[in-house]
Amino acid sequence: MMPEEHEDHSEDFDRPPAFFPYEGEAAAEPKVDLGEPVEVSVEGVFAADNNGSVQRFVLLSDGERRIPILIGAYEAAAISMSLEGATPDRPMTHDLLRTLIERLGGTVEKIVIDDLWSTTYYAKIHLDQNGTIQTIDSRPSDAIAIALRFEASIFVAEGILEQGNEL
Repeated sequence: MMPEEHEDHSEDFDRPPAFFPYEGEAAAEPKVDLGEPVEVSVEGVFAADNNGSVQRFVLLSDGERRIPILIGAYEAAAISMSLEGATPDRPMTHDLLRTLIERLGGTVEKIVIDDLWSTTYYAKIHLDQNGTIQTIDSRPSDAIAIALRFEASIFVAEGILEQGNEL
């Protein structure tokens, strides 16, 4: 079969919200309102053995409800180091980002985990640069690692906390 004869079945698959719209597509539909953001804290980073595969997650809590977010090994180390107050010999990526943001006159005001699609969480970093707020899409694990380095507040949408509490 020649490439031009190949049938496009892309519409047959349910795709998650994209960081950027897919080629030729308009911006995503308005997202569902998941409620007001609620401030949370990081309880810790944990690992669990799942049939020989180690899964790491960060546990967030508002004091009553908890939400586990699956993260990678590198992000687990970055979050753990920040929680423990450890300083690496050489800057890790999140430390480098902190230095860049600060040297460009910015600071991280807060992060908000504001969307959930299937089992994937989405976050925004709210960056203040000379009084102008920039909102940057991020993976929650990276946003949390950066927020901890700036001692910035971490928020989770109410609806996501409720769903996470049902797990």
